[in-house]
Amino acid sequence: MAAPRIVYLHGFCSSPASWKARLLGERLAAAGLGDRFVCPMLSPVPVVAIAEAEALLARADGPTTLVGSSLGGYYATWLAEKHDLRAVLINPAVMAPVLLGGLVGNQTNFHSGETFTFTDEHVEQLRALEVACVTPARYLLLVEAGDEVLDYRLAVAHYVGSRQIVLAGGDHSFTRFPDMLSQILEFCGL
Repeated sequence: MAAPRIVYLHGFCSSPASWKARLLGERLAAAGLGDRFVCPMLSPVPVVAIAEAEALLARADGPTTLVGSSLGGYYATWLAEKHDLRAVLINPAVMAPVLLGGLVGNQTNFHSGETFTFTDEHVEQLRALEVACVTPARYLLLVEAGDEVLDYRLAVAHYVGSRQIVLAGGDHSFTRFPDMLSQILEFCGL
């Protein structure tokens, strides 16, 4: 059987160039496991992003763990429940339709500078991906209480019973991500 694999799902307006995705990929590469890490450039259109992730999962040659940041954590939750997977969630956007409903309009990717229009239809697509009740054993939740974008308490309540690491301070980028790499890799079986 092939070694475990990580599929990293980035957040809204982000990309595989995010510092967390790069750091995790570099750590795996340094351990000789670079081929066990995938971070796709997700479409800003939710149904397309999910289809892209599911296509990657269909090609899995071993056990896969999702790692999702912010909106990627929202996607990872839906995918984990649908496909019986485990997931590491980093400051996940538990209420993505509400949060991103306030961002309808023109947006710019933080890394590429590419612009796109986020629409009410996209918000409805997010609403269709809501997971009301999770399977706690699937998840490792990582949140920083200083997240200025999301209320970390919503994630703590939504993933009650899951393994949770709640850190004081920080921000939405999850400033102590480097300190969590060993725990993430252990959870992922790497």
